[in-house]
Amino acid sequence: MYPKPGNRKPLTYNSFGMNLSAGNLLLNLLVSAVGTGLFIYGKKQGRWPQMLGGILLMAYPYFIANLWLMAGVGVAILAGVWGAVRAGL
Repeated sequence: MYPKPGNRKPLTYNSFGMNLSAGNLLLNLLVSAVGTGLFIYGKKQGRWPQMLGGILLMAYPYFIANLWLMAGVGVAILAGVWGAVRAGL
């Protein structure tokens, strides 16, 4: 049931699915900074689409390790906020 002591892999950050590459960390920082700015703007203006979009932009990079997927989800969230504002929400 349990692996034999000689067959265990060393416990590293990658064992948990985390990607600590420079590109991933920088993209995470950039997306989270945009999300923070969007959230602060939405809170000051009392606008729910911007607040929700900011919270989503701050939170989702913790769950996605792939750079291209992270960038695509960020663009989709921003497009959703843009569409909601254009729709008058």
